[in-house]
Amino acid sequence: MSQDLSQFRQDVRNWLGDNFPKSLIGRGIEPFGGVEGEASIPEDASSWRDRLGEKGWGTPTWPSEYGGGGLTPAEAAVLSEEMHAAGAINPIPLLAGMGVTMVGPTILEYGTEEQKLKHLPGICSGKVRWCLGLSEPNAGSDLASLQTKAEENGDQWVINGQKIWTSGADISQWCGALVRTDSSVAKRDGISFLLLPMDQPGVETRPIKLIAGASPFCETYFNDAEAEKTDLLGKRNDGWSVVKRLLQHERASQTGARPTSNKSAQPLQEAAKDYCGTDQDGSLADKDLRSRIVDHLMHTKAHGLTISRISAEAKGNPEVSAAASILKNSATRVSQDRAELLLEIMGHQGIGWEGDAFSEDELENVRGWLSGKAISIYGGSYEIQNNIIAKNILGLPETTQKG
Repeated sequence: MSQDLSQFRQDVRNWLGDNFPKSLIGRGIEPFGGVEGEASIPEDASSWRDRLGEKGWGTPTWPSEYGGGGLTPAEAAVLSEEMHAAGAINPIPLLAGMGVTMVGPTILEYGTEEQKLKHLPGICSGKVRWCLGLSEPNAGSDLASLQTKAEENGDQWVINGQKIWTSGADISQWCGALVRTDSSVAKRDGISFLLLPMDQPGVETRPIKLIAGASPFCETYFNDAEAEKTDLLGKRNDGWSVVKRLLQHERASQTGARPTSNKSAQPLQEAAKDYCGTDQDGSLADKDLRSRIVDHLMHTKAHGLTISRISAEAKGNPEVSAAASILKNSATRVSQDRAELLLEIMGHQGIGWEGDAFSEDELENVRGWLSGKAISIYGGSYEIQNNIIAKNILGLPETTQKG
């Protein structure tokens, strides 16, 4: 490690020691409100968000002129390591909704200087939450069939239509919306991407309750909603290019197979020993289960190595790649397989919905298992990702009808 990087590590360690509230150690994302929004954030969590945002380390590699940290990838890796060692988390990607993972990176690529200065600092601070208006009741996987329209009216765009599965729409301040601006051309050619404020009379949101309980999803209605002409992201009628890049950022953010509860963060083999018992040698007694856990761990390791390889290959290459589709499907398999195995390991204790007979981890896991089913759908279904892989990586002919 270079001398400069060693000094940076020490500086990070010192800064965390001075600024990270010890009261937040081990509490994860719980103090930061989740889908309830900023009103539920306690003072220590709010203070940590503000300090991290002021430093720019909530978005460490983003340019400092827009509120980011301006760090190199190597410095960002050191920051992540030291935050983990200190028991600190970065809450800004959570608090900004879709801002850090999807909207912000797309604005950095397609936005004007005015748009970058207007929108990125709020994302970097974690004080402005973004949602995305993409899917519609009749335009999900076939997103180009969307019907929400935007028409010019002086210095404004006037928007009418309905979006669905809009995560966090009811608590977001801004929305990135895919809208139709020309109905006379092929469906993919008449689409534009607009940035619009959610706090206006023309926007209505209705939360959608799911089987797993609490849900961030909403129906969103635009009834003469307005967006500034200057908040057209990219070129008019070229929104399809913008959203393809945005969805790649989404898929990249979904490539990690994250645990759904504290118990699922425990290695599967250890959870299996706790619930299923061991033989006289201390090994998992159920040999078939042991074999399937080993198979899952091999897939998990291969997934991690694939992320590293694709990340290395992508350095310095700004072009949209289909590799994110590979990682998204791989992460889907790893996450869902782990949830299924953990459910099997817990047995009847893993399917409880409420009651004192079940631990908090067991109740969290069954909800995580149910929610995990959605991973293969949102951000482009498993089948859609396979189509992208077949066309753009394997070079197979496209058989679907073009619009």
